[in-house]
Formats: sequence, structure tokens, C-alpha cells
Amino acid sequence: MSLVDANWLEKNLEKVKIIDCSWHMPQTKRDGFKEYQKLHIENAIFFDLDRNSKIDTNLPHMLTDIKSWEKIISSMGIRNEDQIIIYDNSDVISSCRCWYNFIYFGHDPSLVHVLDGGLKKWISEKKLIVNDLAKTISSNYIANEKKELVKDKKQVDENIDKNEFKVIDARSRERFEGKVPEPRKGLRSGSIKNSFCLPFSELINEDHTFITKEKILEKFKLTKCNLNENIVFTCGSGVTASVLA
Repeated sequence: MSLVDANWLEKNLEKVKIIDCSWHMPQTKRDGFKEYQKLHIENAIFFDLDRNSKIDTNLPHMLTDIKSWEKIISSMGIRNEDQIIIYDNSDVISSCRCWYNFIYFGHDPSLVHVLDGGLKKWISEKKLIVNDLAKTISSNYIANEKKELVKDKKQVDENIDKNEFKVIDARSRERFEGKVPEPRKGLRSGSIKNSFCLPFSELINEDHTFITKEKILEKFKLTKCNLNENIVFTCGSGVTASVLA
């Protein structure tokens, strides 16, 4: 993933498409869109992670189908050749999930970036924030779905014996070990057999920026996974897994 800092974005505001993908865990009682309406980076377009996921399922944040994705992104006025900067104002660094969506649906990875530190860092550096909503002109976005970037339940079940890829869980160690209940009702506690735990929060500084690449590498080595192997990331609903990715 390519990170950009607040200074870089400030200098390139007119050259990029900016997306606010603020999403919050249900128990926080926070509304990402309402917060966006009050303040956001100039020209930012809001991406609703709940509404822009698969709708005919009771599982949260499942990837939508390719035609729906093309319609969503076209309505946001984003073109295939656009350079995109995604940020959030969330403790779960939800911008990374939006980044993953674009990679999955074939946007050039070199053109999709996450703002390191998000809105929190932007505001702390006293950079411009606004409350007027960005105007968009619909585009004709064409997606190219990368289905190989997802493993389904059957593949994960079979892998417990085959061990063809390693599974790393981004949830807290307490959730991974089943010591605390899941935040969503009706879900069993615990983790996938033979998976490893690397809480996404361990990769994030207090100001919401990522720790250094060297420290990230150290964290991954503690999972005992060979980084040259195939690795699959998981979490509660597919948000913080994208932080590890």
C-alpha cells in the first residue's frame, strides 16, 4: 500500500480525487457521514462502507458485485486513470478497506493511496477543513475484478489441513483468544484453527499514522509466518484485515 502524508496531499489537492471513508464500530454510536457533513478535507467525496457493500446478505461489508461497483464509483465521478487518496476519521483505520476495494476491482495499485494519519493528523497540522459538499460529475468507470484476492469459507476450511496459506487475524488478542465476546450479537468467540494474531492496532501510532516499515516487519515476524508465503488476512467483517494488508 502506498501512504501519502498530509503535506503531500496539501500540495496536490487539485490533482487527485479524495475519498472520506470514515466508518465506526457499531458500539461507538458514531455516524461517519454525519461527521463528514460537519467537516472534511476540501473536495472529499464520502464513501459509505455499509451502503456500498453487498446488500442481499446479513453479513456486513461483503464485497458487492462488479456492476454495482462500477455504478457506485461512476456516481462518485471517479475515472479509471484518477489518482485516489483515501482517508478516515476512525479508530479502525477504515480507509484501508476502501483502498482494498479499489485494488480488488482492478484500479491501478500505484494510483490508490491512504492518507497516513487520516483526518486526525490533517487537523492536528492545522490544514484546511470545510463543510461544503463536493460536486461530482458522473463518469463511466470500468472495473476488472480480481477474484483471486479473496478466499471463501470452503477454501479456509480446507486450508486447515492443506496449509497452503497462512491466516493472520487483525482483531485484538482478547477477541482472537475468545476471552471477550464479539461486538456483533450472535457470533461465537474465538478464532480460525491454526491462524495467527497480529492486532492491527499494533501497527498504528497514537496520531493514527503507521509505525515504521522496520517495526512493521518485526511485528509480522512475530507471527512466525514466512512473508514470501501466501498470506490471508481476516478480522470481524473485513475492515481491519485491510489495515494489515
